[in-house]
Amino acid sequence: MGARSKYRKRALDVLFESEMQSLELGGSLAERLVTNHPPINEYTIMLVEGVAGAQERIDGLLAEHSKGWELDRMPGVDRNLLRLGAYEILYVDDVPDGVAVSEAVELARELSTDESPSFVAGVLGRLVELKPTLQG
Repeated sequence: MGARSKYRKRALDVLFESEMQSLELGGSLAERLVTNHPPINEYTIMLVEGVAGAQERIDGLLAEHSKGWELDRMPGVDRNLLRLGAYEILYVDDVPDGVAVSEAVELARELSTDESPSFVAGVLGRLVELKPTLQG
């Protein structure tokens, strides 16, 4: 597993645990930074803070393009993987869109249901297709 893959996984952990603890999205980051176990690096911080800051826009896009699934009815891992992937697609210029999608799909394969990888790929693939119209 590459370094950025580990940082994405840690960002997913923070986003997911924040939800499970009924905190605002990314709300457990401060505690994670204090304990620093496992270590949190700058890319993880940027992802968590970015997703939290753009949550309203990202959640709106995900709700619009995840056919047949309401955001609050999705498995928590899938919801936060989609947020993470969408953030990288829309806001992180040095990560190719295909990498953002494949990393999210790989985490879905590792951490979620059997159906999750294709679902995550489909929703994020749709955002990649629409990206030129979503900028700005």
